[in-house]
Amino acid sequence: MDETQLKRIQDKLQLLLRQQQQLQKDNQLLREELSLLQKSNAQHEEQTEKLKQQLDILKFSNTAMSDAEKAQFEKRINAYLKEIDRCIALLSE
Repeated sequence: MDETQLKRIQDKLQLLLRQQQQLQKDNQLLREELSLLQKSNAQHEEQTEKLKQQLDILKFSNTAMSDAEKAQFEKRINAYLKEIDRCIALLSE
């Protein structure tokens, strides 16, 4: 192997190392952005759930519900109660 080939290999290796470092930086930035977006999404989902709860309460308080609506409302209330029980169980561990 002559000196020019060795120099070319070293240059390529240096280029690959720089590219790897840049990709690692890009990857870290993307991970941070993903984390922020996931937190934002969780907040939006929580807000949506709160609004759904408020809507259900308003529906219940302002109008007479049909049997199907009552059943659906009861299911949601039961789901909320189960979630509350689950949270209490986690807190008491």
